[in-house]
This record gives sequence, structure tokens and C-alpha cells, in this order.
Amino acid sequence: MLNFEHYTPTDIVFGKDTEKQVGELVKKQGCSKVLVHYGSSSAKKSGLLDRVFDSLKEAGVDFVELGGVVPNPRLSKVYEGIELAKKENVDFLLAIGGGSVIDSAKAIAYAIANPDVADVWDFYMGKAVPKACAPVGVILTIAAAGSETSNSSVVTNEEGWLKRSCNNDMARPRFAIMNPELTYTLPAYQTASGSVDIMMHTMERYFQQTKPLDITLGMSEALLRNMIKYLPVALADPTNYEARSEIMWCGSLSHIGLMNLGGTRGDWSCHQLEHELGGMFDVAHGAGLGAVWASWARYVYKDLPERFVTFATRVMGVEPGADDDETALRGIKAFEDFLASVNMPRSLTELGIQPTDEQIKELAWKCSFEGKRKIGGAGVRELGVEDMEAIYRAAY
Repeated sequence: MLNFEHYTPTDIVFGKDTEKQVGELVKKQGCSKVLVHYGSSSAKKSGLLDRVFDSLKEAGVDFVELGGVVPNPRLSKVYEGIELAKKENVDFLLAIGGGSVIDSAKAIAYAIANPDVADVWDFYMGKAVPKACAPVGVILTIAAAGSETSNSSVVTNEEGWLKRSCNNDMARPRFAIMNPELTYTLPAYQTASGSVDIMMHTMERYFQQTKPLDITLGMSEALLRNMIKYLPVALADPTNYEARSEIMWCGSLSHIGLMNLGGTRGDWSCHQLEHELGGMFDVAHGAGLGAVWASWARYVYKDLPERFVTFATRVMGVEPGADDDETALRGIKAFEDFLASVNMPRSLTELGIQPTDEQIKELAWKCSFEGKRKIGGAGVRELGVEDMEAIYRAAY
């Protein structure tokens, strides 16, 4: 195992009606003005925004609002938020939504805290490193990316349709309000896609050459089994509080940093491959991950057979085959079968896209940062642009 440092500063406020505490939680931050950032009109229709606004007013907190964040959050909306935040002298971001809204809020927070950097996109392209980040708070309405407790932010630039990330501990939210009831009205596809995203955040860390602590591997396996158990329950009964609670808490645990303690950061090849799919075709993130995972797994499993065997037997519950190869492949197939059982895609065709030969080459070229990087080096196997292209083709 490797040395590690674990940093989790986010105050978790979990349970029914917890969104009513938002005014006092924001007030404790000592801010002067809040930008309330959210996505679609559902936050308004459900009455959640009104409850939030009432709580802020009761606490004497001044605020402005900006909605309209879409899945795979756009840089143009970030720019709009930056302009509004500067005009209104905002010094706190309150994100109401899922990963896309939270990531957009983090990007705005980077910008207003680093006025010497002309373009916040430079942070996402690795051209600059943020020196500060304005504080962010979260009311979570979608259990998926784990951005409510993580250091990660992913934004899509419409110019070139590049989807890039910026990871810095300064962006970890100050608090995260997590009421599972707020996820009751999510469409089934969004619930399943978010749940696959949760699982993939754990699996990216699970599949790595460096052996983490045994307890870390055990927690990862337990989390994955938990998702396999409770996702079908939530899909069959969307208002099942127990199932929604289990999924929501798994979402935070999956991306808070616990699932790789003693190991490397993980593989993340599937995430990098999916980011380009999300940038080019605007697909749901978790669904895109599901569409490429098995093709990636079959491409690399011989480089780490023992971990694919434990995944097969301990997570997917398959019977061991005649040898490690057979067992590993049974586990990969079992995960594909699980995806199908919750109506998630197992290929690009099932995802609803059929990239041309030129588009596949473009996806791989962009994923390699135009031939300047390889992926997966800290995980199972280092992949170059030709490997990326082969996986995209296999996923077709």
C-alpha cells in the first residue's frame, strides 16, 4: 500500500426536511451575498426553490439566482454566472441540483476568487492553477457524481465541445444538504444513470495495479453490492426512502476519497473516454460510462486478472470458472447483464449513437489531448491513442 492523506471538510446534513436549514448554514459562512445556482424548472415546480428562498430570507441572507444549468454543464452558463456574481458582489455559491449544477457553481467560485486569471477555462485546460475558491454549499437533488463532497468539477466548452475537469480540494463544498426525498421525482433513466455513475466512481478506484488497504477494497465491494441491491428497488418504488437513502449516501462515499486509500488515484480511463462522448454527443454521463466499460474491461483484464476475479466473485457473485480468464469474463458479462436489467446501455449503439469512422478517430484524438497524453497509467494499463480508438470501436 501507499502513504495517503484523506481530507473531507464537507459538513453533511442528511435526512428529511433538511433543506429548511439552509439559511442558517449559509449564515454561518459569514457571507454577504449568495448566488443560488440551479438547473431546470423542476426546482421551482416542486416548491424547493421557494423553501430555500424563505429559509435564506428568515436568516437575513441576501441572494440572487441563476438557473438554466443543463447536464454536461456549459462554459457559457459559467461565464454568465461569473458576470452576475461580479456585478452583484457575490461571495458564496449555493448549488441546488446534481453534479452538473455543483460543478458549474465550483467553476464560478474559482473565477470570482481568482480575478487575476482572465479565463476560468484555463484552470480546466491545465494552463493555470487556482490559488483560491469562493465557498460553495449544496442542496443535493440527484444522487450521482458525488460532487457534493468531492474536489472535482467538470465543464463542457461548446467551442470544440471539449469536456474537461479541474480537481482541487479548495472546491470541496462547505456543506451538503442531502434529503433523499428530493430524489423521488427523478425519471427512472436519470436515477439509473446516476447510480451507474456512482458505481463507476468506485470501480475506477477498485481496478488498479497498486493494492490499497484490504479494508478499502472491502468497502468498495460492499458499496457496489449495495448499489446492485437498492437500484432495482428505487426503480420499482421511486418513493422508497430506504433505497433512496442508500443510493444517495453511496454517491457521496464513492467520490469522497475513501475508496482508494492506500492505493493510487485509480484508473479513470472509462471516465476519460466518456468525457469525449459527452462532449461530442451530449449523452448522460452514467449511461455513457456503462456503454464503454465492458469494452474497456475486456481490453485490459489480462493486465490485472486477480482484481477482475475478485470483482466477479465478491461483487457480481458469479461462480468461478475453469481459470482466472473465464472467471474474469463471467464477471464482466454479469455486470453487462446488470446494466441491461436496469435499462442502461452496454454499447454505443444502445446508448443511441453510431459514430462514424472519422468521429471515432476524433474521439480518441481528443481523449489523448491531441496525442499529448496517455490514460490509465495509474490504474490497470496505460492506453495510447490507438488503444482508445480500439476501445471505442469495440464499444460500438
